[in-house]
Amino acid sequence: MSSSHRTSHSGLAKRRLGVVHLVFFTVAASAPLTVLGGGITTAFLVTGNIGTPISFIVLAAVLAIFAVGYAAMSRYVSNAGAFYSYLANGMGRAAGVSGSFVALTAYNAINFGLYGLFGAIFGNFMADRFGIAVTWWVWSFAAMALIGLLGVLRVDLNAKVLAVLLILECVVVAVFDIVAVANPAGGSVSFAGLNPANLFVPGFGAVLALGIACFAGFESAAIYSEEVIDPRRTVARASYIAVAFTGAFYALSAWALSVVHGPDNVGGVIAEQGAGAAFGPLGQYAGALVADLANVLFITSVFAALLSFHNGVARYLFALGRERVLPDFLGRTGTRSAAPVAGSVTQSLLAFAVVLLFAATDRDPVVDLFTWFSGLAAVGIVLLMTGTSIAVVGYFRNRQTEETVWQRLVAPALSSILLATVLFFLVYNFDALLAPTNPGYLTWLLPGLVGVAAVAGLIWGVMLRRIRPDVYAGIGRSAVHPVTEDEAGYVPVAG
Repeated sequence: MSSSHRTSHSGLAKRRLGVVHLVFFTVAASAPLTVLGGGITTAFLVTGNIGTPISFIVLAAVLAIFAVGYAAMSRYVSNAGAFYSYLANGMGRAAGVSGSFVALTAYNAINFGLYGLFGAIFGNFMADRFGIAVTWWVWSFAAMALIGLLGVLRVDLNAKVLAVLLILECVVVAVFDIVAVANPAGGSVSFAGLNPANLFVPGFGAVLALGIACFAGFESAAIYSEEVIDPRRTVARASYIAVAFTGAFYALSAWALSVVHGPDNVGGVIAEQGAGAAFGPLGQYAGALVADLANVLFITSVFAALLSFHNGVARYLFALGRERVLPDFLGRTGTRSAAPVAGSVTQSLLAFAVVLLFAATDRDPVVDLFTWFSGLAAVGIVLLMTGTSIAVVGYFRNRQTEETVWQRLVAPALSSILLATVLFFLVYNFDALLAPTNPGYLTWLLPGLVGVAAVAGLIWGVMLRRIRPDVYAGIGRSAVHPVTEDEAGYVPVAG
């Protein structure tokens, strides 16, 4: 390891990120072009629900309600472990450890799956454009090496890389939206996709299950909360901006896709063309150059999501290592970069092992690796958000602060109910997230892994209380408190 990346326990970089940086990290994790070419097309194909576009508005509204309590608590708890620290401070230390195990399972899972998707689409691109035909995992490992390098560099450098990639892909998606609406199927623009009556029909739960996966990465703002310029405001503002932007952008793009192909025909076109249903109109109406650029940016979109989730996992591992919930070497950061070097390297090694396993067993990188782990991640993330909403209520219960009843009680209680409902539909319709060729037992095995992680974390948290009480006492407590307890009118809680 170079001298510039020597490790220490000096902590993460302070005051390097602003609202715009956090928005880039959060939206990049959701990957707009990947959502258009993958998430939206899959939702239309699997469910046949022509109200799919409006589902993104519904889900964004749920997340906006969640963000009220989440943002309020972010003023008092700022930790690279994000949901882990929220749960520990609002529901108890053992619950925090349980949540951290779920988070590590979910965010590692989406990272593993994205490596499969990246290897497949980049491999196809290289074969089609340059005649270089090698197996998918070669490209996955190449991306892994680059991600690993970026993961140990300064966080603001990562933000700049994501910013460039994100702006370019958003421009392409916007061009698609324009040309799609300007060239409607049958010569007239249909607003059927924006009619709520077309969403709330039998099977709409599957639409929610697929749609929520498109918002993965929503926690990113809080994960970087120790590195922001103004902890009191930055996380809250970035969260609101990100959910508003992604909700509106995805709804518009899904509606545009239904317009250009026709609401009744869009599922059939996607079944025949796959991601080409989104990129085809670009070539037809905007020119081959734009279509080629879209394909390139589809690749960089996946890469940007990989980088964002890699950074998120590295910071979770850092937070848990710093508090000795996991081995303390994970709490080491680079002397000059202040990046969570040990966490970054650990995440890369885990990804290497999983991709190697799928390559050795000749599994399909998209049908198996990507779909399996994407579904698993979606369950874990919604479970985490549900628990966090409950934790917000618990945190403010015996504290006298300036937050309103809406912020400290009503909104988080409402969001916990709404998110629990989404979680129910997600698990109940989990088969909608899997390819028809996948084994049937995966419909309970993959969500079950999230439950196993939650229980394992809870058991470990309880064990720490008995065998390492000093560690247990510090769980979630290394958080920075942007607003001091005196300023907030803090009232101590017994125990």
